[in-house]
Amino acid sequence: MKKLTLLVTLAVLLGAAGAAWGRTAHQPEDLVKAEAERAFGEILGLWHDEKFDALYDRTLSAGKLTRKSFAGTLAAARHRPACCWTMLQEVRVTVKNDDNVVIRAKISLEGIGDAEYRTGTFRLRREDGVWRASRSELLSLAGARKKKR
Repeated sequence: MKKLTLLVTLAVLLGAAGAAWGRTAHQPEDLVKAEAERAFGEILGLWHDEKFDALYDRTLSAGKLTRKSFAGTLAAARHRPACCWTMLQEVRVTVKNDDNVVIRAKISLEGIGDAEYRTGTFRLRREDGVWRASRSELLSLAGARKKKR
């Protein structure tokens, strides 16, 4: 009887330990990649649609740029993402960890003259469950000029 109780207890403990060991706190890399790519497309879409307030909330701080100056700078910039499927192409996502990725992609930009394509690298970080892009990287992509004092 003691052997049976010991075997049952051991089996239960091994089963619980195996189940706990199989679980990880990390998300699968493919899921992180898909979420980050979708979020980056949303960020570019907000910019294309000139929803600068919402875009500001989806960016990471870059100095002391206020919401109003960020919106004004992007509105006056030479470029903005083109529409629809051409906006984001040849995307490669490198996962640093569950909350940090680097996206390398070809972005279609419209503005003065013909559409142009730029390939760039963009850092995204997830804060409070929301993927955010670097404000300075977006401004650089836009061809935004710094104000002269």
